[in-house]
Amino acid sequence: MPVYHKLGQVPAKRHTVFRKPDGNLYAEELVSTEGFSSLYSLVYHCHPPTIVKHLGEPYNVEPKIAREKHLKHTSLIGFNIKPEDDFLQSRKPVLVNSDLHIVLAAPRKSMTDYFYKNSQADELIFIHEGSGKLKTGFGEIKFGYGDYLIIPQGTIYQMEFDNEQNRLFIVESFSPLRPPKRYLNQYGQLMEHSPYCERDLRLPENLQTHDEYGDFKVLIKKQGLIYPYTYGTHPFDYVGWDGYHYPYAFSIHDFEPITGRLHQPPPVHQTFEGHNFVVCSFVPRKYDYHPDSIPAPYNHSNVDSDEVLYYVDGDFMSRKSVVKGQITLHPGGIPHGPHPGTVEKSIGKEKTDELAVMIDPFKPLMLTQEALDIEDENYHKSWQINIE
Repeated sequence: MPVYHKLGQVPAKRHTVFRKPDGNLYAEELVSTEGFSSLYSLVYHCHPPTIVKHLGEPYNVEPKIAREKHLKHTSLIGFNIKPEDDFLQSRKPVLVNSDLHIVLAAPRKSMTDYFYKNSQADELIFIHEGSGKLKTGFGEIKFGYGDYLIIPQGTIYQMEFDNEQNRLFIVESFSPLRPPKRYLNQYGQLMEHSPYCERDLRLPENLQTHDEYGDFKVLIKKQGLIYPYTYGTHPFDYVGWDGYHYPYAFSIHDFEPITGRLHQPPPVHQTFEGHNFVVCSFVPRKYDYHPDSIPAPYNHSNVDSDEVLYYVDGDFMSRKSVVKGQITLHPGGIPHGPHPGTVEKSIGKEKTDELAVMIDPFKPLMLTQEALDIEDENYHKSWQINIE
């Protein structure tokens, strides 16, 4: 996110002498993206971040593709993913392509005996149920229901949960996750027409410097493998940092909906974007105010993109029998639309209380075995009517 932020102690000039109270140098680290041509931060460690004591055997966590090609409206009952104690083991990829992985997770326990770094993707973690604290070297971010946590690629972190009731909707993006370009001016500031602004973003705070030697296990994901590293110093030994590359939080409840006299298309709900996909937030809002408006969405043919909706809460007037945590996938190539009877029923309605996250990818999504295990196999028939 292109907002300058600084925590802790940093020298007046970059790449200059910066000494500890005992006279030794702090270790400067540049954390950069797209080589040296995009967002970066400068981090100052108590110790060099390169002290590796042991490297274990990597193990495979690549998704197991069960349905590579398909043309079927699909529904997954997300809360049927069983909770597991461990954070990483609880993560179940369900829909994937070469640009992103969509993952469901229900972890019961906090991360206490290891740290995690995704070295192949930015992570968006949407908090459907649960609360706690995201802990990183950059500082801490408290989170709760409805929060998006944006964790840039290469960030070492731990998730600390307040209790065992946690449900997460995760997007691993193999490109940077950023606000839509049309919301930004030429200097990177969110513009007046944007549905959120910098005041809504929650940045890292409460920097705690862990000046510690020991055995610190960091599980690093790269190209579908987890590499177990053991470092000799604590990963959160930052004495200070500044820059533009760091994790932050944004609540879906702070997204201000854009409405109009007639039904607004999905791009007005856009919240983030990556390469070849967008992330949208559907939030409570007033309906269209033209006297003859139809609030229910029209039938839509996805010509060149899939559409994924993750239902969070509220009443969805265009759908029947929607449950929390349900995912619907409407693949490109065939039309989808409101369920029978919902268009007429929507006329005259003044508002909706729906809450959902939408992902529109421009490459077809494949289903994993975990997805088939929670599939509602009859969803594609839910538009049937008696035509005899």
